Amino acid sequence: MSPASARALTVDSLNPKVLALADHLGGAVARRAERMQKELETNPGLYPFNEIIYCNLSNPHYLGQQPIKFFREVLALCDYPHLLNCSVTSSIFSSDAITRAREILDLIPGRAMGGYSHCQGTEGLRNAIAAGIATRDAFPCNAEDIFLTDGAAAPVHMVMHLLIRDEKDGILCPIPSHFLYTSSMALCGATLVPYYLDESGGWAVSISNLKKQLDGARSEGITVRGLVVVNPGNPTGQVLVKENQCEIVEFCRNENLVLLADEVYQENVYTDEKKFISFKKIARSMGFGEEDISLISFHSVSNGYYGECGRRGGYMEVTGFNSEVRKQVYKVASLSSCSNLAGQVLVSLVMNPPKVGDESYTSYREERDRIMLSLSRCAEAMVQAFNSLEGLTCSKAEGAMFVFPSVRLPKRAIAAAEAMNAKPDVFYALHLLENTGIVVLPGSVFGQVPGTWHFRCTILQQEEKVQLIIYRFKAFHKAFMEEFRD
Repeated sequence: MSPASARALTVDSLNPKVLALADHLGGAVARRAERMQKELETNPGLYPFNEIIYCNLSNPHYLGQQPIKFFREVLALCDYPHLLNCSVTSSIFSSDAITRAREILDLIPGRAMGGYSHCQGTEGLRNAIAAGIATRDAFPCNAEDIFLTDGAAAPVHMVMHLLIRDEKDGILCPIPSHFLYTSSMALCGATLVPYYLDESGGWAVSISNLKKQLDGARSEGITVRGLVVVNPGNPTGQVLVKENQCEIVEFCRNENLVLLADEVYQENVYTDEKKFISFKKIARSMGFGEEDISLISFHSVSNGYYGECGRRGGYMEVTGFNSEVRKQVYKVASLSSCSNLAGQVLVSLVMNPPKVGDESYTSYREERDRIMLSLSRCAEAMVQAFNSLEGLTCSKAEGAMFVFPSVRLPKRAIAAAEAMNAKPDVFYALHLLENTGIVVLPGSVFGQVPGTWHFRCTILQQEEKVQLIIYRFKAFHKAFMEEFRD
């Protein structure tokens, strides 16, 4: 082969762990939606609808959710501190936003938002976040346990690199769950040890199933290092009850597992019967301290009533590890220099929002409550609509940003999907897209009990559009079931 025609890199020469990753984000449904979007831009009358409605995206601001004014005011003042010296600023920005921006800038070395911070995050911001966590949990939080990160994905990857040594190490991971965990495990060469959530029990975690999966993995020579729990759940939308959380903590303690608590949807709870409780609070309430259980908690500013996905702010709280292990955590964290400063600032604001008596408090609460009530109404409307249709069952959306209905597909539809070499839920989602313009994520993206089929639909569309989604979906589903009726 001549040098001109040689290629230094081909697909076959790539890391096989990369090639083994499932093509989640660029799946058949998403790719088809992108093509249809472009087609509609050049030929608006091509389909029996005039827009693509993205119910596959957990991207609140893109879908119309408005940012919280106080947070954006503080960010603007921090990014352009010259405004703090302008006479007109007090007539544009709230007084507490001005005060908070000054306080935050004083915490940042050189007052430089464009500079590097400490690799673990700006110390003063970590102190503020630790205080916010302590207020939330009613238990102390040490700022040295906080690592500020670019969202929640970055620390998940970091932790996987710390825990996984080779393919003989495994992680217990819920099915269904966000593909962040399964993908990160695949890249690290870990063995996935799946445990199925109990759909009939509101997507609860079955301890007997956990034990069965753990024992089975160990019998095959797998060293199970940790347990992932997502609460509130993605894609399932459940909020775990306190008793179930206590069982999980006890299980991890008895089995010497690191508990990896994904708590990024902690603000998204829509039921009066349940509330979010952090796993750290559960553990401390049970009397377990640093010596009893190893726990890593993840949070992000991408969700909740804030929905600041593009800001890439997040943290992990690392507890229950000795000093030598913590040095290694610090070493891995230092590889990324630091997380972005705007994200760090926003995390500090999310964990310490305006309080009663602050000028911004009333508007902040109004904005927050309006967003949360809208999400709750959208979730309830979708659940009711799905449960009214033949072959569809949908658990109540207690939290997070999604509903995850189960669809019992006719045998003829399953056969038609197999003839196209497509998974049945992908086949269903493609038909939904082609007929309505609605984009959902097939359940096979997240994993599901074999022989069952689901799809994930976000509740983030604006309320007026949700009614259109329901109308189109009902018409489609009835026609689909008639077309493929056995």
